This record gives sequence, structure tokens and C-alpha cells, in this order.
Amino acid sequence: MMEELHDVQLTEIKPLLTGQNGRNLQDFDCQEHDVETAHGVLHVTMRGVARGNRPTILTYHDVGLNHKSCFNSLFNYEDMQEVTQHFSVLHVDAPGQQENAPVFPTGYQYPTMDELAEMLPSVLKQLQVKSVIGIGVGAGAYVLTKLSLNEPTLVEGLVLIDIDPCAKGWMDWATSKLSGWTSNLVDLIMGHHFSTDELTENQEIVQTYRLHISQDVPLDNLAMFYNSYSSRTELQIERPIPGLNESAVITLRCPSLLVVGDTSPAVDVVVECNSRLNPTKTTLLKMADCGGLPQVVQPGKLAEAFKYFVQGMGYMPTAGMTRLVRSRTHSSSSIGSSDGVRSRAATLPEAAAAAAAPSLTADHAIKMAA
Repeated sequence: MMEELHDVQLTEIKPLLTGQNGRNLQDFDCQEHDVETAHGVLHVTMRGVARGNRPTILTYHDVGLNHKSCFNSLFNYEDMQEVTQHFSVLHVDAPGQQENAPVFPTGYQYPTMDELAEMLPSVLKQLQVKSVIGIGVGAGAYVLTKLSLNEPTLVEGLVLIDIDPCAKGWMDWATSKLSGWTSNLVDLIMGHHFSTDELTENQEIVQTYRLHISQDVPLDNLAMFYNSYSSRTELQIERPIPGLNESAVITLRCPSLLVVGDTSPAVDVVVECNSRLNPTKTTLLKMADCGGLPQVVQPGKLAEAFKYFVQGMGYMPTAGMTRLVRSRTHSSSSIGSSDGVRSRAATLPEAAAAAAAPSLTADHAIKMAA
């Protein structure tokens, strides 16, 4: 029988979009750049200065969002301020998705998902960023995964939220084509982010993000990004067999933390992605009482898990873990992948850092309760 799961008890954490004095903390010490690449101009926002002795945190948002609507709740959260004291942060907006973006001209050819990933190395080079820890959501998680597969020496670690490694099924593609882009685009993207239950029960956040999706970005631009993501190819990744084909298979080489809410519409595809990755370098984090956009709904939990993750990589050795230490509860492991490999029992700090510990040899899955 599976070992009993002891959920980590945390107080309810609500979205936090601004600092305590009402200011957006992400607007300080920031420089915006429009960077020319082989596939067009990319708008990025750099907070802090890249340091030669440690990576920069690189974020990439999901469809329907930009870096502010996707990540402000997380990076404005108090516990995340400790992280940004140690790392510079580079936020990427997909082409045409930034605030006040101009509408693309008629005939503009939007980059493919492969091309979006290919744009990033030149951006990092121009900004003198030598390596990154990526945080991606949905489409952004796919792009950062492609970056790591293409340029493994650039990516030291990945936090992949709601990652879908699969190509979109032809029935889904046909349905979205027939329904028309702009007339139902907002509803399509809302269904991408939130489960049916969330759409009816969590009215406050649903209405907030419906407004973000419908107003922050020109719908024609948004449709192009959504179409590019819907036309993605399957990620060619394969779980290695330890001692047999580890150097031969295509897979992520860096520590990876996969994150999903337990009622998210992305649960199945995230578990599928976990089953294709190296179990010695991958941790699956399921957040209880959380659906889509865990970085918005539960920023405190994600900030805490991220601290453990970077500690496992050898950074921030003295970072405080007050919330989880006070809880004094342990998370036992659950089945972490669809192939039935049993995870080993672990405390939350061990499990959240497990992806960065090469000596561990089993799947790691943890579940956090509110």
C-alpha cells in the first residue's frame, strides 16, 4: 500500500499584487529592453544586474498573460523578496504580449514555439547573462524546456508550472479553428487556465483574469501567440534508464521542479511530463486546494518551494524557511509518474530540493495542503 500522505499545513495565502504600501515592487530597479533577434524583437524587463557567480532567474509567461499579470503575485510576495536579493531577474514577454504592445501589421508571421525558444540565447548574450534558472508557466514552460534542450549549458535549473509536453490533438485544434479566434478566444484561454469548477466557484480571480486576458494585450496579437502554442510539436524527451542509456536519450539535464494545482486542468499532462524526465533530477509538486495559476493563487507556497529548490542547487544556504519549519509536518511521497514507480518518503524540504540532488534515485512527488 502507498504510504500515508501527511500534508504540509500552511495558512491560506491570497494573491498579492502590490507591496504593503500599494506600490508594485517589481517596478523598482527595473530596465526594459527591446532586443533584436533572428526571429524578431523581444521585449524584456531586467531587475538587478546579472552576476557572474550565479544565474539569473528567467521567467516566461503563459498565453493570455504577460510577465506582470503572470508573475507579479509571486515576485511581490514577501518571501520572494529574499530570493531577489540574491539573484537578478529577467522577465520575458512573448512577442506582442507586453503592456501597450502595438498591433502586429497585416501579414506578420508569428514565431513558432521552436523559434520563440531560439530567440532567448541572443537576448541572454546581449544582456550578459551567462546562465539562468527558468520559471515558466504553460506556454512559457514549454519555451524554457525547449531552451534547455537546445542550450543545456545555459540552463542551471527549471521550475515548470502547468507544463504540457504533448502536441495539441487534432480534434482540439479543429474545434478551436471552427469556433473562430477573437469571438471565443478569451473563453478558450480561460478554459486553458482554469477547470470548469474554478470558473464557476472562484469568481473573484476568474473575473480578474478574464479582464487581464481581454484587455491587457491586443486580441489579434494574443490570437497569434495562442495559435503558435496550439501548433506546438511534442517535446521529444524520454526518461533515461539509470546505468543504461542516460547519456544517449534526449531529456532535461538540469534539476527540474514541476508544479501543478491538484484541480488544475493541466494535472494529467504535468504527470505525463514527469514520467518522461530523469527521476534523479525531477520533483513533482502538487498543490492542494489549488487549480490553475498556482503562482497567483498560492504565491507563498511556491516561493517557499523555490527557496528549497535553489538551496538544493547550492545557492542561498542560509535562506529562512520559517513557514514550513514552523509547521513541523512532513510530506510523505505519492506516486509521481504514470509508470508506477514508487516515490521515496521525504520531508518537504528534502523533496523540494530533490531535483537538484544527483544522488537520489527515485521519483519524488510532494503534495502541499492549504
